[in-house]
Amino acid sequence: MKKITYKDAGVNIEAGYESVERIKKHVKKTFSKNVISDLGGFGGLFALPSGYNNPVLVSGTDGVGTKLVISQKMDKHNTIGIDCVAMCVNDIICQGAKPLFFLDYIACGKNNPERIEQIVAGVAEGCLQSEASLIGGETAEMPDMYTEDEYDIAGFAVGIADREKIITGKNIKEGDVVLGIPSSGIHSNGFSLVRKLFFNHSQFSLDQYIQEFGATLGETLLTPTKIYYHSAFKAITENNIKGISHITGGGFYENIPRMIPQGLTANIYKNRIPKLPVFEMMQKLGNLEDDDMYNTFNMGIGFVMVVSPEDVDTVVSSIKQGKEETIILGEIANGDQGVALWP
Repeated sequence: MKKITYKDAGVNIEAGYESVERIKKHVKKTFSKNVISDLGGFGGLFALPSGYNNPVLVSGTDGVGTKLVISQKMDKHNTIGIDCVAMCVNDIICQGAKPLFFLDYIACGKNNPERIEQIVAGVAEGCLQSEASLIGGETAEMPDMYTEDEYDIAGFAVGIADREKIITGKNIKEGDVVLGIPSSGIHSNGFSLVRKLFFNHSQFSLDQYIQEFGATLGETLLTPTKIYYHSAFKAITENNIKGISHITGGGFYENIPRMIPQGLTANIYKNRIPKLPVFEMMQKLGNLEDDDMYNTFNMGIGFVMVVSPEDVDTVVSSIKQGKEETIILGEIANGDQGVALWP
């Protein structure tokens, strides 16, 4: 009787070993002095840094949604890991946490070592941008769950903050100012609608050059999610930031109210937000109302902060030192909407 091996079932252990060897150089360059384990252990070990009076760990997990479909169709895998890190790290920064370490999970139909290396290289780049150590991960080869060219990626970030400095939004009050930091584009949410508009409703191709974008459609859609650590964290540590929202799935309408106390509303003025051509084109293609767009996408603003009027100048200056511009989007008023968008 013929022997049936694990490889016959579609799982190539040798390819897994090769993937691990390929990613080592990318992973190790993210290690800080607090990493006290090497690759290959059952758990990643990280020594908590000193300098915190009452340290609290802050965690976040996320993926990149169907942006992966674009990555896989283009056979370009070296930036999707940046997106994965960004989606997690930007979330924990909203609580005032400094990123410490990151773990990734990749599920695939076939373990292609070259492709896995590209993916993890992107994860490592995202970790470097956020000063987080990539201390562990998992690559699961899952035949029959995915085709050979399909994969999914998710991540998990852990950061640290002093308990008394955690940002909750509870001190936001009427008259406070709402600031925004621009996005790099669509980021990593809403791609089911993006794909429907460009490829089902309209007949665009990924390699099609779009004059308004100054790039191909594929390049524009795969622009990595901006990581706000270097631009925003200095402002967070040196100033009294009352509330922060990371604008992802659900756009302005879902994410801004998450930091606003009951009885208050963030008045946002849309004419202050620079219009990105990719959002303008999608709105025309889908004949979408402004509310539809702001309920789905970041519309050009990826990070929103609330500060007291007297702190605006110093916060703007801090963010400028991180090589980012700041836009005064509006102000906090009495009301129950959480957020209200004005022309």
